[in-house]
Amino acid sequence: MRALRFGFIGCFALLAALTLGVSSADAATVVALGASNTYGKGVARNQAYPAQLEAILRAKGLNVHVVNAGINGDTTEGMLQRLDQAVPNGTRAVVLQPGGNDRRKGSPDRTADIQSRLSARGITVIMLSNGMLGGLPHQPDGVHLTPEGYHMLAQSLASQVSGAIGR
Repeated sequence: MRALRFGFIGCFALLAALTLGVSSADAATVVALGASNTYGKGVARNQAYPAQLEAILRAKGLNVHVVNAGINGDTTEGMLQRLDQAVPNGTRAVVLQPGGNDRRKGSPDRTADIQSRLSARGITVIMLSNGMLGGLPHQPDGVHLTPEGYHMLAQSLASQVSGAIGR
């Protein structure tokens, strides 16, 4: 009887794992595209806003995967050049955070080109301007957010993202 009970529980666990695997494959993809504040410079990967955004949306019952496509020091020219690779077909929304590296590096602002290419692919673009970072807690460098700041940012983006993915 003990072996039979274990077999039933084992089968149930296997079924649950398979079901979770199917739902993960069907997850809506959201890409966070940007520079260091998207990447999460100075904090652990699970503390950057894309990871926290995914956790918030999943806690609300949404089947979503948020990809962190942030690169420290990136410019909008760099984002445009890697756009097709960073944003796979089937992506539902992109949170675009151009950052301040264009101005700092004397690079042209290609934000409009990025938005245009994503819109042509039917992908919703949610703009994350540097102004949204202003009142949030920052690290001592005054540029990058603390884990708490990234959490506050993720909370403020959650309703826009959930609306963009259809719920």
